[in-house]
Amino acid sequence: MKRVVIIFLSIVWALSVNASKMDSLQRRVGMEVSPAYVIPTNSSLKGDNLYGDKVHCSFAGSLRGDFSFNPNSCEGRLYQGLYQGIGVDLRTFFRHRFLGEPVSLYVYQGAPFKHFSNRLWLGYEWRFGAAMGWGDRTGDLGLGYTNGAISTRVTAHMSAGIKLHYALALHWHLSLGVDVTHFSNGNTSFPNSGINTAGISIGAAYVINPQPKAEDPGDAMKEEADKGRWMWDVMAYGAWRKRHVVIEGTEMLIRGNYAVAGLQFTPMRKINRWFSTGVALDMKYDRSSGLVPYWKGGYYMEAEFDKPPFGKQLSVGLAAMAEFTMPIFSVSAGIGYNLLNPKEEKRFFQMLAVKAFLTRNVYLNVGYRLGDFKDPQNLMLGIGLRIPASAR
Repeated sequence: MKRVVIIFLSIVWALSVNASKMDSLQRRVGMEVSPAYVIPTNSSLKGDNLYGDKVHCSFAGSLRGDFSFNPNSCEGRLYQGLYQGIGVDLRTFFRHRFLGEPVSLYVYQGAPFKHFSNRLWLGYEWRFGAAMGWGDRTGDLGLGYTNGAISTRVTAHMSAGIKLHYALALHWHLSLGVDVTHFSNGNTSFPNSGINTAGISIGAAYVINPQPKAEDPGDAMKEEADKGRWMWDVMAYGAWRKRHVVIEGTEMLIRGNYAVAGLQFTPMRKINRWFSTGVALDMKYDRSSGLVPYWKGGYYMEAEFDKPPFGKQLSVGLAAMAEFTMPIFSVSAGIGYNLLNPKEEKRFFQMLAVKAFLTRNVYLNVGYRLGDFKDPQNLMLGIGLRIPASAR
């Protein structure tokens, strides 16, 4: 998972590069506390672990810093109230010997979608980062195989929720929210059941340099920003993964990590300043696919395979894509079907990714791919190019 940390640091760098190009940003620092219920999605959390510990709840404290755009800038007027920043949290599950007390570094972005008054508004917020310092790691069928929750030193940290914000005074803002959080190693090690929580967040933030309320962008600016346009996304991605196979009726995890590489071509239609849709052509080479017919002998960690032909490990699929687009970051989701796929792969697949734009046209992609909404496949760590086409 060191590669995930590198990608995360690259996203932080992208955030800082974008911020350094902008003048008169509104900046905030704050803290949050987040009690949460741990959803018992696997047997390890129910007590099937080396210590017999049942995991019911978690508690996290977070320090954060973010910025909003200059209200006189184009972004500040078109995306009023949008904020993005970097945070760190320390989390306990009250089971230190089993799960430790992981520390997460994350980027986040949020914006209002409903104003009740000048002081009170409701908005969304998402987070993406890396959680480090997990406790009893039992990866790759080592001691304590029954720990099906966490098996790597570092996992991804993903969260999304809604928040009610209140401007208590010129410099002080309060927030109360509900969110769901997921910790996973992206199928880079086994076990990979992950941990899911649902909880609340209570926060306070100090506005360092309050800015006046942004002016309405006006009809001409909004019309230009919402103008429909075509654009091409071309992305190359890669990852590594574990693989289960079934041989002679026996399901087993085979040793080693297997490389994944892919190319994705996506014509996108911009609907307005916030949303785009398109269809992705996804071509993926998975070194772990199609192994069973080339089995030479052995089971579990002793299983050996000849290398299948290239075509037996190549999948080609089409996916319907939707993208929520904001300055600096975009969040995309896709549902697809493999027209050509190797053995052991699910034809029906799903993708979720965060795009961090280094420039207007170059972005980093951090994504995850599932089969049938439940079976982990692989991370999608890549770099892409957005090529603008014509306006309508």
